[in-house]
Amino acid sequence: MKVKYKACCTFLIAAALVMSFGSVTAFAAEAGETAAVPNAYATPWALIPPVVAIVLALITKEVYSSLFIGILVGALLNCNFNIETSVVHIFKGGIISVLSDPYNVGILVFLVILGAMVSLMNHAGGSAAFGRWAGTHIKTRVGAQLATIVLGVLIFIDDYFNCLTVGSVMRPVTDKHKVSRAKLAYLIDATAAPICIIAPISSWAAAVSGFVEGEDGLSIFVRAIPYNFYAILTIVMMVGLVVLKCDYGSMAKHEKNAMNGDLFTTSNPYADEKETEEEVTGGKVKDLLIPIVSLIVCCVIGMIYTGGFFEGTDFITAFSNSDASVGLSIGSFFGLLITIIMYMFRKVLSFRKCMECIPEGFKAMVPAIMILTFAWTLKAMTDGLGADEYVASLVAASADSLVNFLPAIIFLVGCFLAFATGTSWGTFGILIPIVVEAFSKTDPELMIIAISACMAGAVCGDHCSPISDTTIMASAGAQCDHVNHVSTQLPYAVVAAAVSFVTYIVAGFAQTAFVALPVGILLMLAVLVGIKKLSRA
Repeated sequence: MKVKYKACCTFLIAAALVMSFGSVTAFAAEAGETAAVPNAYATPWALIPPVVAIVLALITKEVYSSLFIGILVGALLNCNFNIETSVVHIFKGGIISVLSDPYNVGILVFLVILGAMVSLMNHAGGSAAFGRWAGTHIKTRVGAQLATIVLGVLIFIDDYFNCLTVGSVMRPVTDKHKVSRAKLAYLIDATAAPICIIAPISSWAAAVSGFVEGEDGLSIFVRAIPYNFYAILTIVMMVGLVVLKCDYGSMAKHEKNAMNGDLFTTSNPYADEKETEEEVTGGKVKDLLIPIVSLIVCCVIGMIYTGGFFEGTDFITAFSNSDASVGLSIGSFFGLLITIIMYMFRKVLSFRKCMECIPEGFKAMVPAIMILTFAWTLKAMTDGLGADEYVASLVAASADSLVNFLPAIIFLVGCFLAFATGTSWGTFGILIPIVVEAFSKTDPELMIIAISACMAGAVCGDHCSPISDTTIMASAGAQCDHVNHVSTQLPYAVVAAAVSFVTYIVAGFAQTAFVALPVGILLMLAVLVGIKKLSRA
């Protein structure tokens, strides 16, 4: 009955939204006519589709239908409410288009291969062996969470890789110490994009460097690291939450239930999957470590290969010019090959059993692939409506009047844009060129601060957004219900964003990280202590 009620609510809300949009005569197209440029192009209406999807997801706790309704609203706005062309646009300009994009397909290939590797490690007993090893060395819930953070920090190459690898390795450990899957998903998500955005050797550094036209992109990226307050303060907050044992909001409920044996609180979307690692007793820790290390090494080699390293390009330049999608696909393939050969050589798994693990791993990634496909499609709808141009015009208009407050304003704009579109990299591409154009010749130091604000805001919005691919990957890595992950993480991300906003105001006036960063760290610790005292009251 409860499921039917939620489904009815979703349908009624969607119908009301479509009817209300349909009544807006400003967007009504003549029968049988489709405008080349939507009437809603580069207007506030361009942000409506992702807002609809996000609000519905948070209300109904159902992500698939919410994303699809957001896509439907976007298609209607793109086609000026012509029903026939809207339906065609959902598939031809949306789902089929994003699944035909080489970069997106490469990411899906990487996910499938990684799912197969996780299945292999489970069947070989590597995960169980690591769990037994960790059980003798990690004695407490705090230790399990800190170990998750440390592993997340060490895997800084790529956020997708980080999410799925840390999740598969640490799930048995955190489960044993009764850490909720929602908390695990938060720890994974908070050590994915926030770590990658302050790591000079990562796919994110390469992306940001490419958006800084006419400047030394990598040098600017390194100089911006001390000003990337959201990333740094998120790490401080994460460690503080674990050490101080300070959980609040809906996460506190999840953690309380986990200590009573309920790791999921509501539903387990992966309940039908077979847990095989406990059945295998012959596995060793190296059956987990060797595949993981092989995967890391192969992915790094794959990325620098796509950047031309083996054609004479230096390492840093090759990494900056790399194609993460192709590099991760190639690297993960060779990582899978090494894993299969090793297991067969050690007679841990037969060739037939290894082949059976591949479709099993694919099946495990289906929920994440579905959400990613819908999220990419929703982004395509938003791009078609010119949301980026609308936001860019707002930022450009405020550049002259609020100079010292501009880093804080850019941070908020980046948060909102990344939250609405679900993409950090797209936000970089919109805001960073504007900042470079505005400040490169007048105030270079403020340009560095503003670029870091672009990056921090993009990561913050991406961190909060339920349609972000990184958020989706964190849910998949922790095998946590996606809406549960979003709703429990949001209060934490909002606090980190608020402290970061204040810190950017300080940075805008002080224009030195030696003043602003210590202020931000002290403020974050003070906020955590205050929250802990209030939660005890």
